[in-house]
Amino acid sequence: MTLETEAVLDRRALRRRVGWWRSAFVVAGVVALGTLAYAIGGPELTRPRHIARVTIDGLITDDRQQLQMLQRIAASKNVAGVMLSINSGGGTTTGGEALFDAIRNVAKVKPVVAQFGTVAASAAYICGLAADHIVARGNSITGSVGVIFQWPEVSGLLDKVGVKMNEIKSGNLKAEPGLFAPISPGGKLVAEAMVAESQGWFLNLVKTRRGIETTAVPGLEQGRVYSGREALTHKLVDEIGGEAEAVKWLESKGVAPRLRVIDWRPARENSFGVMRSLTSVVAGLWPGLADDGVISAAIDTIRSRLSLDGLVSVWQPHEK
Repeated sequence: MTLETEAVLDRRALRRRVGWWRSAFVVAGVVALGTLAYAIGGPELTRPRHIARVTIDGLITDDRQQLQMLQRIAASKNVAGVMLSINSGGGTTTGGEALFDAIRNVAKVKPVVAQFGTVAASAAYICGLAADHIVARGNSITGSVGVIFQWPEVSGLLDKVGVKMNEIKSGNLKAEPGLFAPISPGGKLVAEAMVAESQGWFLNLVKTRRGIETTAVPGLEQGRVYSGREALTHKLVDEIGGEAEAVKWLESKGVAPRLRVIDWRPARENSFGVMRSLTSVVAGLWPGLADDGVISAAIDTIRSRLSLDGLVSVWQPHEK
């Protein structure tokens, strides 16, 4: 082999190496730009035009990340319409109120439809009221228009164990109702007035959004629940069906046909706390539960209920 031939082969090998590194650099650049776009603008910059599906399930609370997500949906040029997939027995009244306001802000710029699953009651029904159209299954449980103010009271237990709580209050209604003594008549009147005021707000939402007189619907003001078919009869929902009917309604409002339905989920600040560590341990012992999402759902429910406070609008079936 001559020196000239060796030089030609060396140059070809060098070009191949340079070409490989050039390709790798281009790929890395594309990945970096995509990551930067995702970080700056969120996932909406990387998605095609679509219908955003927002899931509202579990215990409803005042969720900052969820509200911020709804703001991004309203601003996104790639979201043509919004489908609320609701399956919840309710939660805090303020959580429902915050979601109602956020959803109405989205509805100012995009069509919004709600699709009820197994249960959409109390604060979850408040979220449904924010939509411009409600689709429910025939056997969906909905309604439960009402407000609850609950608190524990352990004075009887303290008497039995011989413990007495002493306090000095700045006013007779301070810390009423409390944990360590029965509620006073004055405190009970204040609590009842607060519940009645919030109930009036809830009923007015139903009147305004559904265009009905709540007194004309049997049991509505007393907090009863209805099947989807009953709710349709009383104009509490607009249609019986599922996601296909919800999408069809969006298309009737100008959303292009056959758009993909893409799930939007709130960004969570920290998903590696003690509770998540517990999830990992249990998942190692029972992998099937982790695959079904049972552990995560149970832990999220426990964590939500431990933090639940204030007025609640939640459907709690019981025997009494």
